[in-house]
Amino acid sequence: MPPKYVKTIQEELFYEYAKLISRARFNGQINYGFVTDRYKEFKAGHITMSGHIREWQKEQELPRECVFCGSKENLETDHLIPKSRGGSDEPDNLVLSCKTCNTSRNNKGVFEWLGLKKKDQLHRLVAGKYLKELYNYHTVKNTLSVDVEHLNKVCKGCRNPKTCAEWDTVGELTCLCLESVF
Repeated sequence: MPPKYVKTIQEELFYEYAKLISRARFNGQINYGFVTDRYKEFKAGHITMSGHIREWQKEQELPRECVFCGSKENLETDHLIPKSRGGSDEPDNLVLSCKTCNTSRNNKGVFEWLGLKKKDQLHRLVAGKYLKELYNYHTVKNTLSVDVEHLNKVCKGCRNPKTCAEWDTVGELTCLCLESVF
């Protein structure tokens, strides 16, 4: 769960991205003091999410394996935001996934599928792509400024209510709220 100072969808996106920066800087570990600092820098507009070209270049260096489990067998193109839920065929929405993971995930959001404990283990380049896609979707849906007190605006159309209930996060701002727009 994000700390209480994270109050809007946009801030939750910044917070999740700040955790990715921390993982890059601290050998896969999340340093929450550093995360708070990066979050504040995002919020103030002093830093932004990395550009698509830089991410694409780094992605080309990744081994040819499933981004979720590391399998090198039965690889196929997977959509971070599922096509059945409006995801595009643009490179920013595509990753390599093994058939088992792709089938298992079906049309769930990455966070919903991975769960709270595993979502922070997703390869940071893939997680970065996903967060940028989610940011774009929330921009289009005009939901970046939705705050904790007005979550019902995104909850109405959300496809994750069962998962929120399972995670005991109904009415709370979480990473599931980020997936509420598709």
